[in-house]
Amino acid sequence: MQYKEFTQLMADNIILMSRLGNNLHSLVVLPDGYSKQQILILVRLYIGGKAKLKDIASREFMSTANLCSLFRKMEQLNLVARDVDDKDRRDTWYSLTKYGQNIAKAVIDKFLSGLENIFSSISKEDEKALTDATKTINALLKKMEC
Repeated sequence: MQYKEFTQLMADNIILMSRLGNNLHSLVVLPDGYSKQQILILVRLYIGGKAKLKDIASREFMSTANLCSLFRKMEQLNLVARDVDDKDRRDTWYSLTKYGQNIAKAVIDKFLSGLENIFSSISKEDEKALTDATKTINALLKKMEC
């Protein structure tokens, strides 16, 4: 089967981004006392705002029972707050506490600093070309998202 050039380029980009992610992972040290899964959920809630348990479970490929257990631990650590939906008591919303926001922001800052470090070795011309290409890709992906 023959694929469009675009399809192959996207597959190549995913692999290259994964490799960059591995390099970045070695630069970004997670805060002590938290699992990678807890940190990922904190960052996603920080970026996306409050969300329903079932939506988070679907996005994280976790059962609601496992996620519920994880959130209980995160509540005990004062990272997240839980609210029952007044309209449908079966739905539970989770949001970050101020402490959870601070942890998520610190992780994001470390991540961005790590990215800056990774890309610091490229020329200004390459940085501009990469920035312009990424802007184009992001705009097109946003159109596809709808």
